[in-house]
Parts: sequence; structure tokens; C-alpha cells
Amino acid sequence: MILEAKPISFQMPGKEEAKIGKRGRAAVVVLGDIGRSPRMQYHALSLARQASLEVDIVAYGGSDPHSAVLEHRAIHIHKMTQWPTMPRSLPKILYPLMLLLKPLIQFLMLLWFLCVKIPAPDVFIVQNPPSVPTLVAVKWASWVRRSKFIVDWHNFGYTLLGLCLGRSSRFVALYHWFEKHYGKMANGSLCVTRAMQHELAQNWGIKATVLYDQPPEFFRPASLEEKHKLFCRIDKNLSQPYGLQDCISNGMTKMGSCDLNETLFTNLVGTDIFLKRNRPALIVSSTSWTPDEDFGILLEACSYPEDYPLLLGSADLGVCLHTSSSGLDLPMKVVDMFGCGLPVCAISYSCIKELVKVEKNGLLFSSSSELADELLMLFKGFSDECNTLNLLRNGALETGSSARWATEWEENGKPLISEVINGNFS
Repeated sequence: MILEAKPISFQMPGKEEAKIGKRGRAAVVVLGDIGRSPRMQYHALSLARQASLEVDIVAYGGSDPHSAVLEHRAIHIHKMTQWPTMPRSLPKILYPLMLLLKPLIQFLMLLWFLCVKIPAPDVFIVQNPPSVPTLVAVKWASWVRRSKFIVDWHNFGYTLLGLCLGRSSRFVALYHWFEKHYGKMANGSLCVTRAMQHELAQNWGIKATVLYDQPPEFFRPASLEEKHKLFCRIDKNLSQPYGLQDCISNGMTKMGSCDLNETLFTNLVGTDIFLKRNRPALIVSSTSWTPDEDFGILLEACSYPEDYPLLLGSADLGVCLHTSSSGLDLPMKVVDMFGCGLPVCAISYSCIKELVKVEKNGLLFSSSSELADELLMLFKGFSDECNTLNLLRNGALETGSSARWATEWEENGKPLISEVINGNFS
């Protein structure tokens, strides 16, 4: 019998406390797809559950947020209309006009939602980047609504723009000025690394509190039953192709339409499930969700977005190809992998060692040949109990279990937000 996986709840430590602030409300602002903004979803959940606030999320639609966000009665999602993709047939002479119109329309739409559509909050918490027009709109809205204003620095917008236009571009310089000028106007700031905290303090004149990304409770190692159920579902989909028989089905015998005793990775013997000793390794990779790399198309085609935490919890190794435009942020996907006890091979850059501890929970590489050498080393003796991969898995489990988002937010996020709302932050 194959057991059905149960939904995993988003557990928070401690009991709910009295609301902070006179209005008992907070607004989370994301000029992007809320479903692909996990850190801001976790902010909303923590504000609702740990600070007992009513939370309004203002963001674009697209992919669905986590069910814990959708189902929480104190969280209200307000979806803005997304700016349409410019058609390729558009004459090039109109491109500059469209590039100017886009932030103007976004600015007006944000002001409408923040000043009219939602109730006045005690505090706005805004994701950065993007900086233009988000920081300007939220600052103006905070004046109008007599609210406080906190920036959560995920990266620097001007460095992302510089990837397209070059760091020497005048547009990049102007963007940098707006980002710094309005960033300094915030009543408080959060950031994702100590390296970014240092940069903001030394070169921007901004005092920021480090709030590390940590996995929520629904990122955890998968049980054997959950792994077997996932592999059965994947096998069923892959073994019933529209065209030729798919090679991954491996000629396995089916025991009914959705009842498999054997998968490529697991065996069901009676009521006991075992991992095959001769199973292949399962490697997963993360994505930046940039417009030129829409990984969602692949996930939607495979019908597994819903299973992402379970997939991480069932895999053997994660590969991270994230390189920061500023060199000062960390890949959140690696945080999720560690939450599932999944070791990683990550591309090396300036501050990645704040997250990946070499030879403890993962390895770093700087070239494809270096990654190839690491993969060969890790999967030599893959089924053995004491190989390097198992040692790294133990380190990833330790990293993932040592801290969770709710604890990190309680210790670093909540005090800052409370101080800002109460007017004690300087």
C-alpha cells in the first residue's frame, strides 16, 4: 500500500502575542510575483502569526503563494495588474518611450493600492530590488498614511540593472542615486548577509539588521513513504508518454494504474519500503527565475511545483549556479535545501561562505571542470554508508535543524519592526 503524503503545516514557536502598533496592521509590498517571493511570504506569515497583525500583501499575481499564506485569515492578498511584455514587433524607436512609461504606470498603480485600496498600516515592509519605482511609491505612501517604512534589502537594484546596461551606464548611475537616496529615508532596514550590512553601513549610510534566510518548517527531509509516493507519481507520468516509451520507466512492472511496488529508486516489500542499493543519484538545481530563464515552464510541464519541498527532501545533492550581481546576497534555494538535509555544490563568490561551509554541508566550485571533479568524488561509492556525500548530508541536516525562519524572525525581524512602529528606532 502506498501512503498518501500529508500537507505540511507552517509551525511557529510560542503562542500568539498582543498586537503591536495602534492599527494592528502591516503591509508587505512586492513589485513582483508573490508566489516567487518566498522571503516576503514568510514575512507575511510571521507578521500574522508571531506579531498578531492583520497583513495586506500588495504584489503581482502569477504563481500561487504557499497554502499557509492563502489560508491564513489575517493575510489579505491584493494583486496588481502586471506590466505586459513588450512585443517583439514593437518598433525600436518606441522602446525608450515604453521604458519610461513602465515605471510611471507602476508608480501610479502602487500609489493607488497603497494609499486607497488597502487600510492604513502601522508599517510598510518593501522588498528591494526593484528600487524604482517601489521605494519612491512606498515612501510617499508612508507620508500620506502616516505609517512607518522598512526596506528588506535582498540585493541592490542598480547592480542587477548593470548586468544589462553595464555599470558605466548613466541609467545605472541614476538608478543607484534613487536607490540610495530613498533607501536612506526608510525608518528601518533588514538585509540578508553581514557583507551587505557592512556595505550599507560604510558606503550608503544605512543601519541594517541582518535577517538571514532560514527554511520554514515545511522544508525537511522526506520519509521513505513520501519518497516512494513521489517516485511512484513521477514514474507513472513518465511511463505513459504520448509518443515512444520513455527510457526512465526501465521496463518496470506496473501493479495497477497508480500502485507500484518498485520504482527506479525504491522497493515496496510487503509494508516495508527500501531505497535500492543500485539506484541512480538524484540531483536537483535551483534557478534565479529571471525572464530569460523561466524554469517554471519545466515545473508546470512536469506537474510538480507543489512537490518542490518533497523533491528536495528526496534528492541526494543540490547544485546551485547562483552568482550575485552585487556579490552580497545569498541563494535562498540553498537555504531550502539545507532545511531538507540536502548537501550542495555551489558556485563560489564573495560571501557564499556565510551559508555554505566547505566540507561540512557542501562544496564550492569555480568552473565546470571543478564541478565535474566534485560530482565524481561525491558519487564514488554512492551506496556506501560512510562516503563523503553522507558526511555532507549530516552537515546539511545539522545546518537546517539549527535555525528556522520563525526563530530567526523572532530574534532579529520582530524587534526591529516593533521598534520602528513604536518610534524607538534610530
